Amino acid sequence: MTAEQSAAAQGQKRIHSLVVDTGPLIKNEPALSTLISEAEEIYTIPSVLSEIKDEATRSRVQTTLLPFLKLRNPKPQSVKFITDFSRRTGDLEVMSKPDIHLLALCYELEIERNGGDWRIRNDPTQKGLNGKPPAQREPAPEKQALQEDGVESKLQELSLTEEPVPEAEQKTTETAAQGEVKEPVAETSEDTAEKATIEEKTSLEEGTRKEIASDQVQPEAAQEAEDPEQGASDDDDSDGWITPSNLKKHQAKDSQVSTPSEAIETTLQAALLTSDFAMQNVALRINLFLVSPSNLSRIKKLKTWVLRCYGCFNVTRQMNKQFCPKCGQATLTRTSCSTDSSGKMQLHLKRNFQYNKRGNVYSIPKPVHGTANGKMAGVQGGGKGHWGKDLILAEDQQEYQRKVDDDRRQRQRDLMDEDYLPNLVTGERTGGHGRIKVGAGRNVNAKRRR
Repeated sequence: MTAEQSAAAQGQKRIHSLVVDTGPLIKNEPALSTLISEAEEIYTIPSVLSEIKDEATRSRVQTTLLPFLKLRNPKPQSVKFITDFSRRTGDLEVMSKPDIHLLALCYELEIERNGGDWRIRNDPTQKGLNGKPPAQREPAPEKQALQEDGVESKLQELSLTEEPVPEAEQKTTETAAQGEVKEPVAETSEDTAEKATIEEKTSLEEGTRKEIASDQVQPEAAQEAEDPEQGASDDDDSDGWITPSNLKKHQAKDSQVSTPSEAIETTLQAALLTSDFAMQNVALRINLFLVSPSNLSRIKKLKTWVLRCYGCFNVTRQMNKQFCPKCGQATLTRTSCSTDSSGKMQLHLKRNFQYNKRGNVYSIPKPVHGTANGKMAGVQGGGKGHWGKDLILAEDQQEYQRKVDDDRRQRQRDLMDEDYLPNLVTGERTGGHGRIKVGAGRNVNAKRRR
């Protein structure tokens, strides 16, 4: 019987206090019936409801889910703890104010339901938890002294209730024990010959018994050995395929969540339901319970992508960055990473990774005198085709800041223009997904549009 079935049989729900984010409410995943059947109390913050802009979604949440929701704001101490913790993990820069408040609310409920912060971490670098469960803690000195007094009194009662043994019986037992101990006597040749014949007979009898027993066991063992092969041949056709019966099992395996057979036996006192990775990462690092939006299974491992600088080895979660926030160079590479339930983050690096060297075949042309201030008329510099002019190589260059401002003004002017049409309608294609080109590009000798 699984944990869900045992909890249902006892009339208990798997989750006591469930904190819900905006994403599951908008997508309606999981359904309202699943939330009510699996959680005793459903919590959220008032700012989550204000984030729902769609009228149909807002009306659905207000009519169906709002009667079961409990709106609650976290305390300032909890918000400060989550802010400091997420700053150490590097997730604060990608988290909004409602995200921090939801985590703070889950942190509060975890402390209230478990009677303290013994099963969470106060720092991302902390390996173990803050303490032991209240039941496993050592008893107080007074209670321990009382327990020792009780044990001593019981021992005294047992010693008093023991009946004394008569002296006559003690003497008889002493004489019997003395009679059992005898001096060793030298064995004669006749005794040794008799013992040898007896040992040969017994060894022959044991050998025949073992042969008979092995003859009886061998056909049964062979039959048992054939049965697993038959079962394996039957299962080989079905284990490798995804069927409607094992679809949920494969989905849970791919999403790194626990299946119902691996579900925990105890009730989750406080859990967080969200699809935002930054919130999930902080929750796992704190050791808060995290559940999946698909089937409310507990999530024990997360896998996502980050940007890692191969110059200074800094890791950032801002995927729209083109330059390293620490060293300012264009040395960011997309790397996969995973976070387990212990809060440990692991980067998955390729053994023989080949760095992108496109655009670095030719050296940057040397600067030409007079081209910067424009005094030399007709001389632009930058090599053939002027490909090396105004190259952007770092984030703190004036050319990069000027390009960012120009693109922002261009977008504002296009949106305010009455005759503006988006690229989806006109069919115009812009390279680089709207990002600023860094360096010389892939091929410096490629033809450029005029």
